[in-house]
Amino acid sequence: MKKFRFLLYAIVGLNFVGLNAQQNLSSLSWNKVANSMPAEWYATDQAVQIADTVVAYQTAIGGWTKNTGFHKKINQEEMAKVRKSGIGATFDNGATVTEMRYLAKVYQSHKDAKYKEAFLKAFNYILEAQYDNGGWPQFYPVRPSKSVSYSACITFNDNAYVNVMYLLKDIYEGNSCFAALDLDDNVKKQARAAFDKGVKCILDTQIIVDGKRTVWCAQHDQNTLKPAKARAYELPSFSGAESVNITLLLMSIDNPTSDIVAAVKGAVEWFETHKIADMKYERYRDEKGEKNARLIPSKGMSVWARFYDLDTGKPFFCDRDGVKRSSIGDLGKERRGGYSWYTSSPEKVLKNYPKWIQKNNL
Repeated sequence: MKKFRFLLYAIVGLNFVGLNAQQNLSSLSWNKVANSMPAEWYATDQAVQIADTVVAYQTAIGGWTKNTGFHKKINQEEMAKVRKSGIGATFDNGATVTEMRYLAKVYQSHKDAKYKEAFLKAFNYILEAQYDNGGWPQFYPVRPSKSVSYSACITFNDNAYVNVMYLLKDIYEGNSCFAALDLDDNVKKQARAAFDKGVKCILDTQIIVDGKRTVWCAQHDQNTLKPAKARAYELPSFSGAESVNITLLLMSIDNPTSDIVAAVKGAVEWFETHKIADMKYERYRDEKGEKNARLIPSKGMSVWARFYDLDTGKPFFCDRDGVKRSSIGDLGKERRGGYSWYTSSPEKVLKNYPKWIQKNNL
């Protein structure tokens, strides 16, 4: 038994030494490092060094800038330009939520007060950024340039809104991922209140056609709550992509209200009605090595377009000129291959729906 114990300690010790050595993270994305490293790695000196960098680059208002690889050497010049430009903190591309989750992981082993303080500062940023109607903008404060006025919109695009909602849900439910932070009851109450307001905004922005609930646009006007335009090729629409995780979020809520049930059922019916059966979306490199994309027949598979026209309910596609086209083949190569025009992700909703119905005795 002693020999076995010695071998076990030796193996664990070797693994720890291996993890505690400086890992080469250069090929990994910040999202991967922040969320998907082995649990033991977040206790290493390397993880702590990165956490210190995360804290150092937290904005004065509490959030973080997007697309910043905190595990890599920060380009001070570029960061200075970003800060000077007024782009500021955001929820876009996982920003702010990713940094908060990372700090919580490191805090489990290294209970340095500055990590908890940074987390709570970011939590207060989320509360401050939330509109009275319950939604969140893409950036807060809103970016000053008129060319990105959509940054003020309630933003479901790229799961910005949903990421915030799941974080709030984890906080008020006392999820183990935040247990080490020992968040007080007031923080949990604030998180629950913000989450509930967020749910109401989701219900209020769901597009209703002829009295029937459908899905959502990728972004909605922060005042009227109507579908809104983002970039030139991202026109107001029914979203076959962003609506997926919104629906799954609603399905994750225990004891759903009748309004939530109606919202989920409406979205599921829309997904069923608008799927493009026996087709597959393929993104590839052509003979010149350039990005391209197409739909190809594929028995038993289904896809959904990213955008559906609000009047006709049919898929549409746009180049940077903002003109609607009825086929991906009508696009120039730059947008055809440089953007994701179809998705199969609604399958997740359709697969989980029967279980959700059964779970809630509907």
